Amino acid sequence: MKSRARSREKSRRNFRRRMERQLSERRIKLRRTGLRSRRAVAFVTSISMTLICRKNRRIRVIIFRRHFDAASIRARGWDHVTYGAFSTALASAKLMKLDPEKTRHALNIAGVGCAAMRQARVGELSHWKGVAFADAARRGVYSALLARSGMTGPAPIFEGQMGFEKQLGVSLGDVGEKFKGAPAMILNTSIKYWPAEYHSQSAIEAALFLREQIEDLSQVKAMTIESHDASVDIIGSEPEKWKPETRETADHSLPYITAIALIDGEVTEKQFQPDRFMDPEIWKFLENVKVERNTELSAMYPGAVANIVHVDLADGKRLTKRVDYPLGHAKNRLEDFEVEKKFLKLVQPTFSRDHAAKIIEHVWSMDEQRDLHHLMKLVRVH
Repeated sequence: MKSRARSREKSRRNFRRRMERQLSERRIKLRRTGLRSRRAVAFVTSISMTLICRKNRRIRVIIFRRHFDAASIRARGWDHVTYGAFSTALASAKLMKLDPEKTRHALNIAGVGCAAMRQARVGELSHWKGVAFADAARRGVYSALLARSGMTGPAPIFEGQMGFEKQLGVSLGDVGEKFKGAPAMILNTSIKYWPAEYHSQSAIEAALFLREQIEDLSQVKAMTIESHDASVDIIGSEPEKWKPETRETADHSLPYITAIALIDGEVTEKQFQPDRFMDPEIWKFLENVKVERNTELSAMYPGAVANIVHVDLADGKRLTKRVDYPLGHAKNRLEDFEVEKKFLKLVQPTFSRDHAAKIIEHVWSMDEQRDLHHLMKLVRVH
């Protein structure tokens, strides 16, 4: 265990050094241009994981960051993918080598046409939930293409009379000082280990831990989940979450996800098949699952994404497990083999294990590849 821990820490330090060195470069000399350049892709991936507001010449730049430090728009009825259009437009502008003026117009076009409503993630969820960010990214790329061709966009897009701040009910303020220097948010990015909404990850881990303490699952009478406000609001408050009728609702249901982890001892694609999440016995069990807000956990968010799970047994005993930083969190990182394990589970049976192994091998050496053409061929589904 000590050897593994040392190896893990060494790998983490080396990765961080490499990233910091790459991100500190002010100018990148690309061997190839456009999306085919793997160095360009690596660079814009890193910058588009950070939200910054910065005035650079006449450009005000917004880049996507995980928790939207500048302004949260979820509570006001707007979906977080709205920020994705800005980040994608900016990343595309960088790859296309647009000048400051055209970059500004790319952001303006993305902002005016890509505000997404939060209705996509409330109540009974639809297929659209899963493609909302992809659509925002598509629109961001298209905005950059339009700007490259000479189309102008309305300005000022953020602080204008009918701009972003007014329409979405937020104030970005002058937050440029917070984000000076190299964009390094990618170093603080978390990865979901289980295929379910991120705020449920620590609850899954807690439920799986408690399952090992229970000899007879038939003795489980009730479950209580203490969670933070964001989790309760997004995946733990609406009645549909206790009777999921779609896959999208099931994987955004804190009570279902936590309960099924306890019952089945795993959370995979099998748990999100209709015959499982609509099982009458599961729905009956969910009647005894409660979700409660915890002010301490709410205060820790987003630094921690915590849940506390209590399981009540027939003999009156209560088992409890708290997890603040689930497996895959930036403060509890996955090892390479764990990321590979998740990938292999998710792509089967679409890809054979041998083909999936080829994809893994190629991805780990992507910084040594000349372009992305071969990777695109490998991940194509026939």
